[in-house]
Amino acid sequence: MEFITLSNDTKIPQIGFGVWRVDNDTEAPAAVEEALRAGYRHIDTAAVYKNEEGVAKGIAASGVAREDIFLTSKIWNDDIRARRTKEAFVESLERLQTDYMDLCLLHWPVDGIVEAWAALVDLYEEGKIKSIGVSNFKQHHLDQLEEAGLMKPMVNQIELHPQNPQRAFVTSLQEAGIHVEAWSPLMQGKFLEFPLFEELAEKYGKAPSQVVLRWHLQHGHIALPKSVTPARIHENLAAFDFELSSDDMAAIDAIATDVRLGADPDEIDF
Repeated sequence: MEFITLSNDTKIPQIGFGVWRVDNDTEAPAAVEEALRAGYRHIDTAAVYKNEEGVAKGIAASGVAREDIFLTSKIWNDDIRARRTKEAFVESLERLQTDYMDLCLLHWPVDGIVEAWAALVDLYEEGKIKSIGVSNFKQHHLDQLEEAGLMKPMVNQIELHPQNPQRAFVTSLQEAGIHVEAWSPLMQGKFLEFPLFEELAEKYGKAPSQVVLRWHLQHGHIALPKSVTPARIHENLAAFDFELSSDDMAAIDAIATDVRLGADPDEIDF
């Protein structure tokens, strides 16, 4: 595992295990346990995923100590709008069966983000969260926090993959000391539609998914692949023992279309 050091010197594993659309009862406990046994130490969930209880069960079953796990959850939009960030945070802690989070994010930039961010800053300063950040924020959303005189986020989790690399924005975030987490790093499986990844997989003796994840690592992203299949859980973690050439990195960069697979943060209605 490789680590990224956040602006407050907290270290975050560069590949995490995502659990979006992982069922709370039938999938999350086994998948999280398998991931932790495979060597993951970074678990990314959210209140709206409705699987925080299952994540907690998987952590307990794994035998991995809580202090060795980097655990992330997110404040959902309804709670941001209702100005109940602190209450929602406590509810997530209860579901996760823990007394702190390693990272807590505002999930989407909806009405109330300034008040919600101020609440996260309070929780951080009280020691209940080790690091704080946002998700799906564009620059103008970040500007609102800055204009309010509030602490800069340590992380921005955004849709990020070879088809939608958001290069200029990622560069500006990195220059500002805000680290980038990639959701849907494997393009929701659409990387399989590009022969390039199969060709590079054959060249390096790796799986196509590992090539995509290696591209993320070399660009300095924190990647959050998701799977409930044990073989793929293990496969996605094995992206640290090779390096793509600059020419191959450029070839992957060239497939960018800037087309999103998920919602545009400026156009959400949820």
